[in-house]
Amino acid sequence: MKIMENYQPKPIPQEKQTEKITVAVAVYNSDSYLDRTIQSILNQTYKNLEVILVDDGSTDNCPAICDKYAAQDPRVRVIHKKNGGLYTSRNVGMEAATGDYLAFMDGDDWIDPDMYENLLSAIKEQDAELAVCRYKWVYQDETVDISTGNAAVFEGQEILEKYLEEDDAFQIQNAAWNKLYKRSILGDLKFPARWYEDMFYTIQLLNKPKRSIYLDRAYHNYICDRSASIMNKGVNKRIFSDLIPNLYDRSEYLRKIGREDLALLQDYFMYKRLLIFYTQVHRSNSPEKKEYKAFLTQKIRAGKENYPAVYAIPQANPNEYRKMKIFLTSPALYNMTMWLNDRFILPIKAKRAARQQ
Repeated sequence: MKIMENYQPKPIPQEKQTEKITVAVAVYNSDSYLDRTIQSILNQTYKNLEVILVDDGSTDNCPAICDKYAAQDPRVRVIHKKNGGLYTSRNVGMEAATGDYLAFMDGDDWIDPDMYENLLSAIKEQDAELAVCRYKWVYQDETVDISTGNAAVFEGQEILEKYLEEDDAFQIQNAAWNKLYKRSILGDLKFPARWYEDMFYTIQLLNKPKRSIYLDRAYHNYICDRSASIMNKGVNKRIFSDLIPNLYDRSEYLRKIGREDLALLQDYFMYKRLLIFYTQVHRSNSPEKKEYKAFLTQKIRAGKENYPAVYAIPQANPNEYRKMKIFLTSPALYNMTMWLNDRFILPIKAKRAARQQ
């Protein structure tokens, strides 16, 4: 990995914008946001675009909005389809793409005018096949942007390693929409037929480029206040039917490509999440509470033989292993320990930290 401070890709003159970027936009019941989303794409400083609006059976005004832009701008194509979920929209957009490079957008976010020009310029300058950028968190009362302006060039699987470490300094993330990449590297890669589809798609995608670049500049604006989003619904059945299976599939994939070290890293964060889910379920009023706790207990206990290797990795926090050992001894004791931790220990630590500032 090579770090470059204050890296700014050079502009691409319009006469040299010869390679086409396809932007596949998944659209579903977001008519209050969609105009802004589409306009932010069409107003890009990089003009050689193909914008594919995939209307996933919207029941609001989204179909009419999509058709309006297709009539106004020849770069826009619309595909109206029966509702099938986000993964189907992305796969349909991918299959219809004719560009040299591929990017994804959701129908309720928006991007800065120079996003695709900068990502493509960075790819060209660094002889890369994938570019990733940071994004802003947009709340009702503030926008959070912690960009540094630095960049990092990764060789081969280095970007996959950094992604799995969940290092906040590199906002690579599962998201499909903060990335631009050569369409030729995809092969037969598709989004899996399940919710949280980005999780398994991204781990495979990041294994493909020979070289990648990460720009620590926030060009994408991600709305964090969408109450209808599945990401904002707390404990829900999709965690158990889709998210957790994705976690296990990721570990299996890493072992399949011969990276046992990365599989253990993935396992570490997976079991950490399973314990968090258990705590959330225990404290919830879900009618499936008993069923979910039994499911999680079974999954956690099933990994017992693997824990010495999992918690021996350099990235492991010893406190996480202590939590796991308490849970294996007694889930009830674990629940009491977490209650005491949240009720007393964490507030005391927060007060001490505040006094030291």
